[in-house]
Amino acid sequence: MKILWKDPNSCSAMIKKKNFFLTESNDKYEIKNKIPRFVDKKNYTDAFGMQWNYFRKTQLDSYSKFPLSEQRLKRCLGDNLFSTLKGKLVLEAGCGAGRFTEILLDNGANVTSIDMSDAVEANQKNFPQDENHIIAQADICKLPFMKEQFDIVICLGVIQHTQYPEQTLKALCNQVKPGGWIIVDHYVFSWSYSTQIAKILSRFVLKRIRPEKAFLITGYLVKVFLPLHRIGRRSKIWQALMRRVTPVVSYYNDFPELSDELQKEWALLDTHDNLTDCYKHLTTKKKFKQSIHNLGLQGVKCWSAGIGVEGRGMKPIDISNIINV
Repeated sequence: MKILWKDPNSCSAMIKKKNFFLTESNDKYEIKNKIPRFVDKKNYTDAFGMQWNYFRKTQLDSYSKFPLSEQRLKRCLGDNLFSTLKGKLVLEAGCGAGRFTEILLDNGANVTSIDMSDAVEANQKNFPQDENHIIAQADICKLPFMKEQFDIVICLGVIQHTQYPEQTLKALCNQVKPGGWIIVDHYVFSWSYSTQIAKILSRFVLKRIRPEKAFLITGYLVKVFLPLHRIGRRSKIWQALMRRVTPVVSYYNDFPELSDELQKEWALLDTHDNLTDCYKHLTTKKKFKQSIHNLGLQGVKCWSAGIGVEGRGMKPIDISNIINV
């Protein structure tokens, strides 16, 4: 797999030399643990990096023995696109520990996985780089790749956590080849979330303290409150009540097939994720669909599912260029 790299700041070409990428202006970016690093060591995604390195296998289908990630990815891509992944050049933006990396690689895609956090370390342990997989630590809004290289750009569970979601969407779209697809999702506003006061107040505090301390606190919250969720594990009413009176995220109702051990792991992971994110932007299905349309994409589809709203669109092929050739 060949990728054309560029300096994410100056956009000039880069060359790889030993343990660095070197730019035309003699700037250099370190390659550490075989992963190129294009971001500051400390940034607003540190809490995410911590959680993915600690729970690096939790969301992998091969670990849970349930196709939760595969089902979500297949729904977002659509059956036709999913069935033609083999040989496609795919940019996976916000890869985390690799829940979707696993599915993409298993289906024969050539995957470039990036994350702003050091979750790239977890991804590397789970799915080491080879001729079909490249990993880089980078900011979506300052990607180290030349434009329009990828057949598919996938960004799931990420955009709402970036500083500027609209800017993030544009940066992702820039990476899609004409005729290629962008696959995205986003949190949506709901009156249900606005009533979850325990979560809102806990997040107000926890996102402002050191990630290491916040990690310990969210673990303690799960230890205290998850047993209450478990009492009414089959009751939708009970789970709705628990969502409003405790700060813990649980999946007894959503994924009843998960064992008690996995229920606890998912609760620890997503409670931390939910209460420590620096940015949590909310949108509506109508606004999100308009944002995708504003990118100039064709065949745009949006639907309510997953974390809120999911969508995809195809970058049009410039017919004039084909005629001129």
